[in-house]
Amino acid sequence: MLAAHGLEVVYEDVMLALRGASISVGRDQIVALLGANGAGKTTLLRAMTGLLDVHRAKITRGHATIDGVRLNTGSPAAVVRAGVAQVMEGRRTFVELTVEENLRVGGHTTSSRGLQEKLDRIYGMFPVLADRRQSLAGYLSGGEQQMLAIGRGMMAEPSYLLLDEPSLGLAPRMVEQIRDLIVDINKGGTGILLIEQNAAMALSIAHHGYVIENGITVMDAPAERLRQDADIQEFYLGVGTDGSSLRDVKHYKRRKRWLS
Repeated sequence: MLAAHGLEVVYEDVMLALRGASISVGRDQIVALLGANGAGKTTLLRAMTGLLDVHRAKITRGHATIDGVRLNTGSPAAVVRAGVAQVMEGRRTFVELTVEENLRVGGHTTSSRGLQEKLDRIYGMFPVLADRRQSLAGYLSGGEQQMLAIGRGMMAEPSYLLLDEPSLGLAPRMVEQIRDLIVDINKGGTGILLIEQNAAMALSIAHHGYVIENGITVMDAPAERLRQDADIQEFYLGVGTDGSSLRDVKHYKRRKRWLS
């Protein structure tokens, strides 16, 4: 199990971004992490994967563990070796490299023989990448670049894959393909932590879910229960019956109740 225990994170010794967030992800689970922009979702992923230093932030309290062993979150390479990979928001592909060169970056710690085996496995998962292996990543469509980013993460053969907004900016048909791909990866034995503004998609495939507000985990329940929750339906699924917006008075009253 991958877990965060009471993580507190400060940016530039000034801004408190996480205030004791805790989550857990099993190897057989897809876990959805929901929250408004600025709630602390991406910071939580960075804290668990050792990427805080790049953003002038640090963990001031709490820690992360994998199968009960404390993760060395001061070293991204150590986190990857422990079995955790992250696909960041915005895909972050190397646009001037080919598809295969991007994938090889993801498997840079693997021997030459093992690297080819991993490439073959990824091409089996992503036939579109196999067809375009010599194409520059910058010429791929947005959906193809997202597949490339996920494939690059899977080159490390992680036990846990952390996905930050994988459906962002994609057409509905491509969102469906990414959704199905996430399910297949999980069925193959990889635990998934999924950050998604598309809450309907995330909760449709998740086993469990968390809601984070102002750096605190305020809801923690099976995905089915979250799908039935009136607040979740109104604020994240867009099925409220009174026409209210996320910025109205009632929203802030309910948020206050969540945080109380």
